[in-house]
Amino acid sequence: MTTYSDFTVGDPAADRAAPDGPIETRWERRRFGVKLVNPANKRKMHVIVVGTGLAGGSASATLAELGYRVSSFCYQDSPRRAHSIAAQGGINAAKNYRNDGDSVYRLFYDTVKGGDFRARESNVHRLAEISRQIIDQCVAQGVPFAREYGGLLDNRSFGGAQVSRTFYARGQTGQQLLLGAYQALERQVDAGGVTMYPRHEMLELIVVDGHARGIVARDLVTGETRSHLADAVVLASGGYGNVFFLSTNAKGCNVTASWRAHRKGALFANPCFTQIHPTCIPVSGDHQSKLTLMSESLRNDGRVWVPARKGDDRDPNLIPEAERDYFLERQYPAFGNLVPRDIASRAAKNVCDEGRGVGPGGLGVFLDFAEVIGRLGRPAVEAKYGNLFQMYQRITGEDPYQVPMRIYPAVHYTMGGLWVDYDLQSTIPGLFVVGEANFSDHGANRLGASALMQGLADGYFVLPSTIGDYLATSGHDPVDPDHPAVLAAEQDVAHRIDTLLSIKGTRTVDSFHRELGHLMWEHCGMERTEAGLRKALDRIPELRKEFWENVLVPGTGVELNQSLERAGRVGDFFELAELMCLDALHRNESCGGHFRAESQTPDGEAARDDENFSYAAAWEFTGRGEAPVLHKEDLAFEYVAPTQRSYK
Repeated sequence: MTTYSDFTVGDPAADRAAPDGPIETRWERRRFGVKLVNPANKRKMHVIVVGTGLAGGSASATLAELGYRVSSFCYQDSPRRAHSIAAQGGINAAKNYRNDGDSVYRLFYDTVKGGDFRARESNVHRLAEISRQIIDQCVAQGVPFAREYGGLLDNRSFGGAQVSRTFYARGQTGQQLLLGAYQALERQVDAGGVTMYPRHEMLELIVVDGHARGIVARDLVTGETRSHLADAVVLASGGYGNVFFLSTNAKGCNVTASWRAHRKGALFANPCFTQIHPTCIPVSGDHQSKLTLMSESLRNDGRVWVPARKGDDRDPNLIPEAERDYFLERQYPAFGNLVPRDIASRAAKNVCDEGRGVGPGGLGVFLDFAEVIGRLGRPAVEAKYGNLFQMYQRITGEDPYQVPMRIYPAVHYTMGGLWVDYDLQSTIPGLFVVGEANFSDHGANRLGASALMQGLADGYFVLPSTIGDYLATSGHDPVDPDHPAVLAAEQDVAHRIDTLLSIKGTRTVDSFHRELGHLMWEHCGMERTEAGLRKALDRIPELRKEFWENVLVPGTGVELNQSLERAGRVGDFFELAELMCLDALHRNESCGGHFRAESQTPDGEAARDDENFSYAAAWEFTGRGEAPVLHKEDLAFEYVAPTQRSYK
């Protein structure tokens, strides 16, 4: 074992479930190779699913349809409030309805390239294959996708692709897909296959004899905490972008479920791979607690520009064409405004850093629809984007039909997450992780419209096939509620809650969270340096210590107490933030959304180091404040040779 000052390097991480052979047949051969559970035995088996977004909702519904007994947990008051509802622009699928050259292989290629060659080829190809089934499933459920005049489902373009493969329901795609999964879930709730636990938050994972056997959850209304036991546990708890405080995520999004599993032995992979979305409404002041996403689909017709000269604060409609810089079209003529998110975000930051940004503080660029309105007319634009334009006007007070939108990059999605093998099983047997909570499919940058695709692929098609292999072979006896591991987990939760309530300090939870988020954005955000990351790694432990000594959590633990909820989540964010910065520091290369200033090409593009960093970094928890262990999973590219990404 090689020892470094900040971490140690352990044995390699190995995906032993991954098949070999021709990539086109790997998923089908794996599905055939898994052991099956007969229907009578399924009725005896119990699975816990944490999260009811697209991944969790579809997983719960499908597992129950197969005959398993399912317990479904969400901290929202209804599964319909899962954050998947916020996705706007669309879902990718290789249907090639436009006859423009799309295929499973092209979607596979675009996704591997878009992730800057830091994703597994086998997983990505499976995702591209399943994408076609997802659309059929959702149409059968009644999801109201947009249609062309001839009746076929319509498609539009998204960043990182030169074909139109994104299916959409106006600007409400996530909502409509979630309603489809929700209806399937509620069908099973009514049939008795799923027991719902709304307003319950997972606070601990129960591991018995090395296997995941349940969770400890708190009823957020009454404050009661109790154990729930099962034969397997599925985490579908989403991403951790709220570690930055300001992000496009709902305020409730957190890392606690994943982090509790990480502390129990599940490896956490690529935590520093966070996605910066280029199309968000800019920050308007310290009063904000979150940011609002404007769909990437707007870049189909909106043109991104800034004034050509610094300090030009004229009304944008008074700036003539000759004095505008359509910088994405200028820098990346092959893709123009539809470059991938990491490319567009960094380009927007650069022009703002040059002093050509617009709006308060110069932290914004224009997204202009004048050309398409003039060409197609306002009614056509309203039909495609009307609800997005309404949302923008209500938030900013500006009418995007009359003046350009102002946008700026913001934290959106997390490509990192718990490490899983090809079967979506973590390093804790019996703990499966789906959707954004795992790390597996997007590499260092997620292409737009691929989050919904991965969540539904995992929940509807992958997990239901692979979890049976574990359940058929595990042969566990029921766990006694008084088992020492169960009691220890319950005691850990009680101690954590009691500690937070007993501190009675002087600083609010949000004040700590805001300071942590500022540190992360400044030093582990769009651009990172060794000096900045080391500064963050010095400050985060100090801030964490102050949190546990001086946080103020009013109220009690036996009631609805949102300050207590937030305090527990922020406590976990501190530990995650430290690992994110360490991961970013050790990865001395630029790739995807992870831009190290020390690693760039002469023209300012990201410079990967494939010789030294072509691996997934899977981290093992060894204790708070202790040096973690890094397990490297080497990435092999047999079908898409790593090259310098170019969208020019």
